Amino acid sequence: MVIKVLLVDDEPLVRAGLRAVLEAQPDIEVVGEAADGAAVVPLVRSLRPDVVAMDVRMPLMDGIEATSAVLRTVDTPPKILVVTTFENDEYVYGALRAGADGFLLKRARPAEIVHAVRLVAEGDSLLFPAAVRELAAAYGQERGSTEAREALARAGLTDREEDVLRLMARGLSNAEIAARLVVGTETVKSHVSSVLAKLGARDRTQAVIAAYESGFVSPA
Repeated sequence: MVIKVLLVDDEPLVRAGLRAVLEAQPDIEVVGEAADGAAVVPLVRSLRPDVVAMDVRMPLMDGIEATSAVLRTVDTPPKILVVTTFENDEYVYGALRAGADGFLLKRARPAEIVHAVRLVAEGDSLLFPAAVRELAAAYGQERGSTEAREALARAGLTDREEDVLRLMARGLSNAEIAARLVVGTETVKSHVSSVLAKLGARDRTQAVIAAYESGFVSPA
């Protein structure tokens, strides 16, 4: 399976660097580029990428707005990987809250870039869980609310689903969760799907953010 990637960044050199790194891989194809978030929705509809690697700060439409637009208007949206200069950035947390699946630092090494694209495309593990935890510690409490706690309570997670959510927040993959809980991988996939459905989360990143903002998992 070839992972199709759309690059979105207002800096041509950044796009060129990402293209060179990604196209050196036999299982990744860069299908298009854009210089601003405003162009993302029509390109996603025409090119049908699996992953959009998108700058969080752009002049006309930033990565937060573009992420929201894609998820709101595209029937089967791609995974969205936010590309950023600064790790501990409120814009990054805003993009994750809006539905982005993970983020990547512009200074990342080639191997890290490739790993991030593959991991986000697969969707069975949290990308950079420690960094997500730090973002939640910095911005999650002020964004979190009684509403978030009530939403988690209404979800009615079972004890086992709560165990799975805690391990998801630690960044464990489905296989690692299965080993920890001594169950089959398919059982874990079923639990993860149930957790996402009950929380109304698009993927495990949004589920983990909901867990932090509700206080169910502490970022400390």
